[in-house]
Amino acid sequence: MENKFPFSSLFRPEDIKQIDHAGRRILERVGVKIHCKFSLELLEKTGVQIDNNTQIARFETGWLDDTLAQAPSQFVLYSRDGVNDVHMGTGRVNFSNGGRVFRILDMGTGGYRLTMLRDVANTAALVNQLDNIRLYIISCQAHDIEPPYYHLNNFYYALNHTTKHVMGGCDNLEGVRQMWELAGFVAGGKENLSQKPFVSVITNPISPLTFGYDTLDILKFCCENGIPVTCAPAPISGTTAPATLAGTLSQMHAEALAGVAMAQVYAPGARVLYGAVPSTMDLRNMEYTMGSVEMALMNAAAVQLAKLYHLPIYASAGVTEAKRPDIQAGCEKSLSSLMVAMSGADLIHLAAGMLDSGNSISYEQYVIDNEIIGMIYRILSGIRVSTETLGSDVIEQVGPGGNYVMVDHTVEHMMEEFFYPDLAVRCNFDIWEQRGRPNMLSRAKERVEKILTENMDGLLDPELISGIKVRFPEIQNI
Repeated sequence: MENKFPFSSLFRPEDIKQIDHAGRRILERVGVKIHCKFSLELLEKTGVQIDNNTQIARFETGWLDDTLAQAPSQFVLYSRDGVNDVHMGTGRVNFSNGGRVFRILDMGTGGYRLTMLRDVANTAALVNQLDNIRLYIISCQAHDIEPPYYHLNNFYYALNHTTKHVMGGCDNLEGVRQMWELAGFVAGGKENLSQKPFVSVITNPISPLTFGYDTLDILKFCCENGIPVTCAPAPISGTTAPATLAGTLSQMHAEALAGVAMAQVYAPGARVLYGAVPSTMDLRNMEYTMGSVEMALMNAAAVQLAKLYHLPIYASAGVTEAKRPDIQAGCEKSLSSLMVAMSGADLIHLAAGMLDSGNSISYEQYVIDNEIIGMIYRILSGIRVSTETLGSDVIEQVGPGGNYVMVDHTVEHMMEEFFYPDLAVRCNFDIWEQRGRPNMLSRAKERVEKILTENMDGLLDPELISGIKVRFPEIQNI
């Protein structure tokens, strides 16, 4: 269903403008530290004030406005099949999974284990079959791969198991080059890839207000080669950002705008997402809490901040501190995902598969989250109001004391008007007992087994796979 919901501004425009002003003031007065001589020199040539002793760049307000204006307000994260293209900046909300975790909950054993390369393939195959998860983010770090070839193997197994857009975090320039060489080979040439990139990259500044050498290298490479990128700050209230939510947002906003501006300095018109991963700490015991309600509030506010500049946003929601797919997980995930979606975020990452404050994943949680997201999409599609849907004629036809079960109007609208869940239990008690007392988790386990049994052969053409294995001998088998 298409989004028809009038996105809600949860926060007063005057408050958002104050946060924006505070963020711009940070960039102009405090500045950001740039750990890259080339980038400092490039910024200085464009008119940015540079303190070479401290490596601090300060962005004057006029320069910032001119530079941000070069960033596209709309672009496409392409799929390989052309069916699942993800449109940024067009008023559509899109959900994705989250990535780069190191543990997985194995429901077969009931315990956690380290993630392996096969988990990248499995999660990509799951996302490929789950309609409400619009793109795939490299889900985890494979412990059976040597670090120099993480990204090559991760992207290969992702591309071989989903035709949806693939996004992934990269650690360094060599990792991005591996991804780019592989994706270019799959695309039939790097020019084809730059025109319709079916891969994109996540990189992160270091809060507070620091851009490391690797981050800038990755950002520059992606922008110059037509690969969409998000430079996503992840400040934590009370530790790497002020304890107040408004303070965290003003710093995050400064970092996010700096990332967008740097992208345009490297390559005017580069496809870049405003990145937002603000989160919190339980300061009573110093436990990281990505599933907090305050994180949801800040990400909803970040959507309004990005919209001030007509920038597509990569926001965060759907995370939980729960260690199992349980009631806590359902509460925390549903609340934050709905809140950020109703704000109109272009892309909401972390929203599928994540547990344990973003440190772990679960196959079953992917399937459960897909259903939660489906309900949210139904909310966003709104209530259709027209002469036909008001039903005056059928109400007159049925009249007092009748029923609507078999009338044509019901048959015509029953499939498009309602969300029909796959996992939720909708049967009376006696039938539920006869079926063995199923619940969402047991049904999710069954669906995971079905998807992974039927969809693990790989999607790339066998001849292309043979060529890839010759060109990239570092790719391992699973």
